[in-house]
Amino acid sequence: MIPNISIEDFMKLSNPNVIDLRSVENYNNNHIPNARNIPFEKLIARPSDYLNRIDTYYIYCTYGKKSISVCKILNNLGYRTIHINGGYEGWILAQ
Repeated sequence: MIPNISIEDFMKLSNPNVIDLRSVENYNNNHIPNARNIPFEKLIARPSDYLNRIDTYYIYCTYGKKSISVCKILNNLGYRTIHINGGYEGWILAQ
């Protein structure tokens, strides 16, 4: 099972490590505050360039479909990731 967090609970966190998997264009248009943009393809191809196995990362995409897959892959590689339910669209709706 992939660890996940609701938008509401995520919004209560203090200074989480957040990764936006969307394209650079979508990220530049708007994103969750303090999120770091690492497009899906780059993160999967070379996770060790961007992540360490000590920190926990909260990951989202537009709706949550890609981020579930990415979290599963990264967790299997020994990284600590948590999927943000609803993705960016869920965050927008919760505003």
